[in-house]
Amino acid sequence: MSAQADELNQVIQDANPHVFDMLSAKGKRIFFPTAGILAQTAQAAGVGINATIGSAIDDSGGVMQLPSVASQISGGGSGVLSYAPNLGKPDLRKAWRGMILKKNPALRPDGISTPVVTAALTHGLYAAAYLFIDDGDSVITPDLFWENYNLIFTYTYGARLDTFPMFNASNGFNTDALRGKLLSGPVGKKIVILNFPNNPTGYTPTVAEAKAIADIIIESAGKGNDVVALIDDAYFGLVFEEGIFKESIFSLLADAHERVLAVKIDGPTKEDYAWGMRIGFVTIASARGGAAFYGAMESKFGGSIRGSTSSSSSIGQAMLLNAYKSPTYEKEKEEKYQILLRRYRKIKDIFDSRKEYAEYIRPLPFNSGYFLCLKVLSGKAEEVRRTLLDKYDTGVIALYNLLRVAFSSTPYEQLEKLFDNIYRAAKEVSG
Repeated sequence: MSAQADELNQVIQDANPHVFDMLSAKGKRIFFPTAGILAQTAQAAGVGINATIGSAIDDSGGVMQLPSVASQISGGGSGVLSYAPNLGKPDLRKAWRGMILKKNPALRPDGISTPVVTAALTHGLYAAAYLFIDDGDSVITPDLFWENYNLIFTYTYGARLDTFPMFNASNGFNTDALRGKLLSGPVGKKIVILNFPNNPTGYTPTVAEAKAIADIIIESAGKGNDVVALIDDAYFGLVFEEGIFKESIFSLLADAHERVLAVKIDGPTKEDYAWGMRIGFVTIASARGGAAFYGAMESKFGGSIRGSTSSSSSIGQAMLLNAYKSPTYEKEKEEKYQILLRRYRKIKDIFDSRKEYAEYIRPLPFNSGYFLCLKVLSGKAEEVRRTLLDKYDTGVIALYNLLRVAFSSTPYEQLEKLFDNIYRAAKEVSG
């Protein structure tokens, strides 16, 4: 164990020994170097002759750049081609923290860490898994989940996805099944991942369901379990109905119990329609947090980032920061939301008016996000998918013997034809 890792571990143990127990073996070993190249480079900042930086400087003192590259960049100067700090640009981290607090008014301003910048949300999940998942651990999740969880948690870190039926008989979130998972088995570390709005179903819990989920996690902690709550907020904010919980579950767990660590993984990918920018954030909260604790945990994440991507796109971070300062940012975002809301309402109208669909396809509960899922009532979803491709010039995703339909990528004018094609293909497959 490195002496630097020991120092971080001691800070975490002093603040909250339960969180230390949640760390994986890798998480206990990892640290952000404070005495190596990065630290020595920082110490040399501002000196007259600086031969520490691992990037090229031209003879006039500016960042060396190719005109063919630099000519494509405006508004950020040559600095956007330099490395970003390992944990992310400080102004962007501060801005995103402020946005989290604004969107989640139940949070205490001093009750969360400063977000760490990752190379998009997938990398945020990867970094969280690095810190908290050991080979053989179980990760509790609804049975309808984003398939990349398998690559990250199972095939990379050796965990087992311990699933429960997402919906109950009343077509609500299955809080009883979640409770069964979190309160069964021996007392110890429990890892759960919650993704709302959910990919693939497009479901977000009601206000009552969200509170019940938080109460179950707190109850599990009260029984002596150390609960790592990974919160995948990829589609945060895209809620289309009243009565649905509009904050993140993170806000209900942030200071809920000393044995609960809430880990919020989010980013601008879907929230700000910036898929190719590849910027994400990880923010943590604990009932026994504090400046030293959060600093140590950020250093742990920083070590994971340093050992994988090193840092995230400087250009992407600069662009985002400029966007968040724009006086038209909120208006622009609302305009995109209204486009998705209009499509959502159209789909609801389609299923309300086309009663014949119910014989062959049925939508699972959906109220938010990018997607909905259709249950094929006769035949297999993959057969319907192939029929749609081969005969109806239409593409959807088949998984869990469901059809995932992305209305986010379907223009409003094509929605009626899309669902009519699905209906016809399902009817044909049914025989």
